[in-house]
Amino acid sequence: MLTARTEEVDKLIGLSVGADDYLTKPFSPRELVARVKVMLRRPRTSPPAGPEADIRRFGKLAVDPQSREVHLDGVPVELTRTEFDLLDALTARPRLAFTRAQLIEHVWGGGWVGDEHLVDIHIGHIRRKLDDDPADPRYIRTVRGVGYRMGTG
Repeated sequence: MLTARTEEVDKLIGLSVGADDYLTKPFSPRELVARVKVMLRRPRTSPPAGPEADIRRFGKLAVDPQSREVHLDGVPVELTRTEFDLLDALTARPRLAFTRAQLIEHVWGGGWVGDEHLVDIHIGHIRRKLDDDPADPRYIRTVRGVGYRMGTG
């Protein structure tokens, strides 16, 4: 990502939404070339083929972003659009701790104004539907002082 935005939060958001690197203006052309060379040295893996390729699995939980379906132990889980979008963001980068602001950006967009704790309410709804106890979570973990992430440990 090449941008003029230099604030730490901008960098964190850029990297959390999928950028492999973040370079701010002004920049040295030699630094840009060096960063590109580093990226080209990274090993590439081809994605698995077939309809199951994009299904994200977390124990008994399966999230299919293409069909927007969620299954828990093979049983469909009905989520609202907002709930699915939040779960989609969390499962796309399971070890990443998302702030409420990052989740709002992903689900509602940059122009959204309101109380960030709205995320907590929707996460609570998702947890209930997934039978995920916040005190002993299997899927959505609270990261104190930050927000939420997927996974255990």
